Amino acid sequence: MADVIDGKKVAEDVVGKVKALTAALAGTKPGLAVVIVGEDPASQVYVASKSRTAKECGFHSVQHTLKAQTSEAELLGIIADLNADPAIHGILVQLPLPDHIDAGKVIQAIAPEKDVDGFHFINVGKLGAGELETAFVPCTPAGSMLLIERVRGKDLSGLNAVVVGRSNIVGKPMANLLLAANCTVTIAHSRTKDLPALARTADILVAAVGRPEMIKGDWVKPGATVIDVGINRIPAPEKGEGKTRLVGDVAYAEAAAVASAITPVPGGVGPMTIAMLMANTVISAYLAAGLDRPSF
Repeated sequence: MADVIDGKKVAEDVVGKVKALTAALAGTKPGLAVVIVGEDPASQVYVASKSRTAKECGFHSVQHTLKAQTSEAELLGIIADLNADPAIHGILVQLPLPDHIDAGKVIQAIAPEKDVDGFHFINVGKLGAGELETAFVPCTPAGSMLLIERVRGKDLSGLNAVVVGRSNIVGKPMANLLLAANCTVTIAHSRTKDLPALARTADILVAAVGRPEMIKGDWVKPGATVIDVGINRIPAPEKGEGKTRLVGDVAYAEAAAVASAITPVPGGVGPMTIAMLMANTVISAYLAAGLDRPSF
């Protein structure tokens, strides 16, 4: 059976380092502003968790909760104010946004040096060019990469990596991080021919497709490291009528019998996402203070 990669433990380590860096930052607190528009229940849960962790880290934590009817112009005005506020080092706009607001326009309005989600085109371009020392990397791929490094080390030279999923939020930045670590990288997606055969070539297999338990055990190369980014809620009649449970994009029990290491769902990549948001925010605060960039 595969070793289970404990994302909760690694996330705790990251948050512990963030707390220490925050305490050592004389004369200022890292400031994180979270903006949420509307009342999407999942978004409310995520935002509450982010704000709670920010306070736990000793941050100056600000939350703007806006009505669903908020205009795009009003939202852009709030972002402009936050860009100009020296007490704020990280700005996060919770997605999805209501249909009448152009999410791309809003994300690009965030100052790149405060873009702790790593979605601004300047940060995307830096990551694509391998400029990891100056980029803010999207939190889920950054956290996934830390988990891989715990198993495989930082130098992944010569390893084959397959990323299943090509989203701008996970798939593409994940591939760029693996390339920077000297992997040979393939991005697979819905149009890929013979996906199971391709997946079986992977020493590192990253699943980020949003389809429950799509990747089966016989897709996994013996001894591979499997990173399951998916979080899917499926019916669980065994728990009672109307009950559900969380599963990843990987058929966990099957894959765990073949892989050497695997992330569980929940408890794998999920906790890392918020931890890396805190890491990016403290990095931004250090850079704003003219200090060396901390590493994680």
